[in-house]
Amino acid sequence: MQKTGVEALPIFSITPFTLLDFSDKTACILWFAGCNMRCGYCYNPEIVKGKGKLGLADVLVFLKKREGLLDGVVLSGGECTLHPGIIDFAREIKALGMQIKLDTNGSRPDVLAKMMSQNLLDYVALDFKSLPGSFQKITRSSFFDQFEKSLKLLLAHDIQMEVRTTVHSSQINGDELAEMKNFLAARGYKGHYYLQHFVNQTKTLEDLGPSKKPQLDQSIISSGPQFVWRN
Repeated sequence: MQKTGVEALPIFSITPFTLLDFSDKTACILWFAGCNMRCGYCYNPEIVKGKGKLGLADVLVFLKKREGLLDGVVLSGGECTLHPGIIDFAREIKALGMQIKLDTNGSRPDVLAKMMSQNLLDYVALDFKSLPGSFQKITRSSFFDQFEKSLKLLLAHDIQMEVRTTVHSSQINGDELAEMKNFLAARGYKGHYYLQHFVNQTKTLEDLGPSKKPQLDQSIISSGPQFVWRN
């Protein structure tokens, strides 16, 4: 695998083993450095702002030693789809007989489409940051249209997926969560809608202060995609 530019050292770190991040699979997590969003609640500021420490070739050596031990690999970050070598790298992971879960903010639908067309993805976790009105404020970016395109691409393919949102009460309230759920339902999403309440137990990209878990009306909970709170 040729190493050029950002592709040379894209990996910030490796979590060598997890049973939690790829459902029903033994997996490792590859944390890709860099991100094109700046969400204040992000608990990986050193990954988002930092530089990679490992090249893809180094990671393949690690993975080859774990053939038969790991079921899958989680590509996370940061935003892993920013790295130009991600598609070739995913192909080499699949050649080892491992499945791939992709964690993404949905800002690179072109990359997502290429990976799905080559059957390189087994599961995708898509971050739904907010609706358009507050997207710029929360993410410091203008990628909502790209997110929506990524959502539509995933829904058009037969692939396991989930949609998830990090909730800080200063940014998203219960009524907005209801609107977000309706947005997903209108586009045909029928899976669980995972919510993670912000808990400031570590350094984050910004100091947002404490958050109060929003109360959801029962009528909101009982219809459409089902809310599932994660700790």
